[in-house]
Amino acid sequence: MDRDKQQAILEILEQDARTSPEAIASMLGLEVEQVKSAIKQMEADGIIRRFKTVIDWDRFGDERVYAFIDVKVSPAREVGFDDVAERIYRFPQVHAVYLVSGDHDLRVIVSGHTMKEIASFVAERLAPLERIQATYTQFVLKRYKEDGEVYAETEPDRRLVVAP
Repeated sequence: MDRDKQQAILEILEQDARTSPEAIASMLGLEVEQVKSAIKQMEADGIIRRFKTVIDWDRFGDERVYAFIDVKVSPAREVGFDDVAERIYRFPQVHAVYLVSGDHDLRVIVSGHTMKEIASFVAERLAPLERIQATYTQFVLKRYKEDGEVYAETEPDRRLVVAP
């Protein structure tokens, strides 16, 4: 299957991982077995990492606190930042770790049930790691959009349509 068809399959699954191979085949004018085979191969190749459900935990009633933690690291010979990043991403509280440009080296996204829980994680688990020089924590106050999903409640547009 050509790259354009594979990309089209990926874009459909990225928008809704529950889209069936039958529906994808219909949308793209392909045979169902072609779609199933392509998905299976992209899973085997690590292109499709997993299928994900985006959940609004606040709406469910299980409020969570998120924080961005910028981390300054002393790089090590031969490994740079990779070994520190690996130690950080193994913590269950950690959702993401990025190597970034700017004043800090790593950006870590973590969650917990309270600010105190995140503060304890930073003070007791993250900051003491070898080669970490400093951390800078910013708590998320309100989420507007994440993973392409809009969370902000907006008022419907009630303006009158003006036509020439």
